[in-house]
Amino acid sequence: MSLAAGVLVFPGSNCDRDMAVALRRAGADVTMVWHKETGLPRGLDLVAIPGGFSFGDYLRCGAIAARSPIMRAVVDFARSGGHVLGVCNGFQVLIEAGLLPGALMRNAGLKFVCRTVELEVATADSAFTRLWTRGERLSLPVAHHDGNYIADAATLARLEGEDRIALRYLENPNGSVADIAGVLSQNRRVLGMMPHPERAVEAAHGGTDGAALFGGLALAAETMVQQA
Repeated sequence: MSLAAGVLVFPGSNCDRDMAVALRRAGADVTMVWHKETGLPRGLDLVAIPGGFSFGDYLRCGAIAARSPIMRAVVDFARSGGHVLGVCNGFQVLIEAGLLPGALMRNAGLKFVCRTVELEVATADSAFTRLWTRGERLSLPVAHHDGNYIADAATLARLEGEDRIALRYLENPNGSVADIAGVLSQNRRVLGMMPHPERAVEAAHGGTDGAALFGGLALAAETMVQQA
């Protein structure tokens, strides 16, 4: 049985198709879900919130999208143990929805950053990172203006102590505290990350380091079916 994934679409999303293509390359059955829907398709294993500029990034990046009708269903899905992936603007939406801690602020240099960056896998203990190894180095694209992750000392200590930092920058492009590029929820089933794995899944992209993330999710879905 293949991974069943829903990709959310907001006004201003511009990576939704990229996300769907990457998931389908990993064997997923993908449904696009419009933000005004009040419920998710039945039987989903994963909800993916793509990058872009939802609602024009007005108010705060991700703040309006986090209050869209579909996000009530996403919050319930996450709290019931479903896997949720938020990339770039999707990471901002997850924070605004209260599914991940911390905040994403303007880049330290106050400039939009668009380039490939070097990353280190900080944990392989999640469905998202299981096909990488801890300490492995990756090259993934970033494209954001508000990717500066911040958290208070207590939150940072909790993330460190619970092994919930998924990825770190080796060359920090935005000023994020502790070089954080991605964080996991407490149950390890929600991942928010600023780099774009969906833009690095085939050779034509210039690299395939992002493909393992989608492969890991597909493998997790297959494993759950076998255990059922």
